[in-house]
Amino acid sequence: MSREPVAVTAGPAADPAGRAPAGRPAGAPSRPVVRPGRRRADRRRLLEIALFAGPAVLVYVLFVLVPIGLAAYYSVFRWNGLEPLTDFVGLDNYVRAFTDPVFLGALGHNAFFVVMSLVVQLPVALAVALLLNRKMRGRTAFRTIVFIPYVLSEVIAGVTWLLILQPDGLMDRVLEGVGLGGLVQLWLADRTVVLWTVLAVISWKYIGLAIILFLAGLQGVPEELHEAASIDGASWWQVQRRITLPLLGPTIRIWMFLSIIGSLQLFDMVWVMTGGGPANASNTMATYMIDRGFRRSQFGYGSAVAVILFVVSLVAAVFYQRFVLRRDTEGALTGKGHRR
Repeated sequence: MSREPVAVTAGPAADPAGRAPAGRPAGAPSRPVVRPGRRRADRRRLLEIALFAGPAVLVYVLFVLVPIGLAAYYSVFRWNGLEPLTDFVGLDNYVRAFTDPVFLGALGHNAFFVVMSLVVQLPVALAVALLLNRKMRGRTAFRTIVFIPYVLSEVIAGVTWLLILQPDGLMDRVLEGVGLGGLVQLWLADRTVVLWTVLAVISWKYIGLAIILFLAGLQGVPEELHEAASIDGASWWQVQRRITLPLLGPTIRIWMFLSIIGSLQLFDMVWVMTGGGPANASNTMATYMIDRGFRRSQFGYGSAVAVILFVVSLVAAVFYQRFVLRRDTEGALTGKGHRR
């Protein structure tokens, strides 16, 4: 005996005349049926998110947000790090920082490194990246060589250059050996030379990152565009200026962001090579903070300098993302780039 299939519906049957079922006003949306299986899937999804993201969030809170909050709290006290927090001074530590010529000088040195790192490293890294992007013998070995300084520890690199640049050190011997003894300087002890010396060292240290990033960006430039431009009679320089550099723009802007933030937070190599000297001539905000906070046991004042450094870096990052990276990120993050 055959059976006719029976349709099963989740709600009350509709009225033949099109009226709403009893107990529900006309035009009201039907209430979705939430199945127990779906509830279990949602709970499992939330549990997975908590398990995977929880440790990272916990680490971020403990090692980023909590220290920032503690630094802001300590900064309103005059505190040596040992006695109880009883000497409340309000914003006096911040006023002291912005009226201290040494701190203002350190702020100016950070600005110097921000600007000059871009001016020096950008053209050199672009030129080397364009060279290493061409087919040539030993290209892989050259790429490895230019990237080695970046993977070295800052302390190791700083100690190495400290030994090279000390009076009668390797640098002086090399210059004298090639007949350029007149160029010998007190590289790390002359107030007029030390900033340029540190700039040269940090450029050597970090230019490898720029080159590798630019090489990665060049891999995304379609070769067909170069071939089409060459067929149309464009010179090598015209191809680079009209095709390569515009398409490499997002990569350049990302590297510039990393360089700016790194220059604002510069500490390791300056501390190892000069300690902020001579006579505060190479101080940065970070070395000034460590000197006042730990060497002189002015932890409240050092915390205020740390907060200032954090705010300066945050403002620079937000400003750069808002006005420079906006064109690169808004389409990917919000979809506005595809709207017309």
